[in-house]
Amino acid sequence: MRFLNGPVTRIAGSAIFACVAMAAFFAATLKIGMAAPQNDTRWQTNYKQALEQAAKQKKNVLLDFTGSDWCPYCIQMDKDVLSKPEFEAFAAENLVLVKLDFPRRKQLPPGEKEQNDRLGQRFSIEGYPTYILLDSTGKEVRRQVGYLEGGPKVFIRWARVGS
Repeated sequence: MRFLNGPVTRIAGSAIFACVAMAAFFAATLKIGMAAPQNDTRWQTNYKQALEQAAKQKKNVLLDFTGSDWCPYCIQMDKDVLSKPEFEAFAAENLVLVKLDFPRRKQLPPGEKEQNDRLGQRFSIEGYPTYILLDSTGKEVRRQVGYLEGGPKVFIRWARVGS
């Protein structure tokens, strides 16, 4: 039974403890309302499908042109506005959300990257973040370039104008 007390057992035990500690950290993070991960299912990545859904549900579309892994104002808007329960509740009732990402460190699937590049040109995106509100037919209603101060209430007011 000396094998169970050897260095391999101590290393394996330490690794298991580290995994449990990480899981507890992530569970606590989600519980206290930290920013949602970028692969949040409320945000679609397929523009065409989002337009189809918006037409069926008679909702506006919010396009979020973002640099999710490098743009400080994009990251701040996600943290201060887009991940807040007040915005999420408003969006669930009124919007179809589309994240059009332009990351530097992570790699997007080729089709998604091509779509995002094409839409960036089509909508003449010159800076990040850029939020474009479309009506249910895909017509641009308004846009916001850069961080919008004031938290969820101000951003919701901005998005309601097109409703």
